[in-house]
Amino acid sequence: MSAEIFAHLSSPEALLPAIVQDAQSKEVLMLAWVNSEALKKTIETRRATFWSRSRNQLWTKGETSGNLQEIVNISFDCDADSLLFSVQSHGPACHTGERTCFYRQIDLS
Repeated sequence: MSAEIFAHLSSPEALLPAIVQDAQSKEVLMLAWVNSEALKKTIETRRATFWSRSRNQLWTKGETSGNLQEIVNISFDCDADSLLFSVQSHGPACHTGERTCFYRQIDLS
């Protein structure tokens, strides 16, 4: 485990963004938040686990829907303050049923 990442997560309320990307297609699937406990569980189980800011609790992607995300690799950025989860996805990432949470666009015209 990276000491740099866990240094950023040392306080109980600390959160880091985790970008979730399909390991094969490289498509960005979703963005969620992790605390130290969520990251440790993700590493231990190899299943994407996050911190729900609205429910104030851990959640593992797919635990109720069955749309699991198996971890292939975890990378972090140059400042060690953002994570990239490369996953093998079993079903859609978005709660709406879309493959990715980024299916809407801002009209730039």
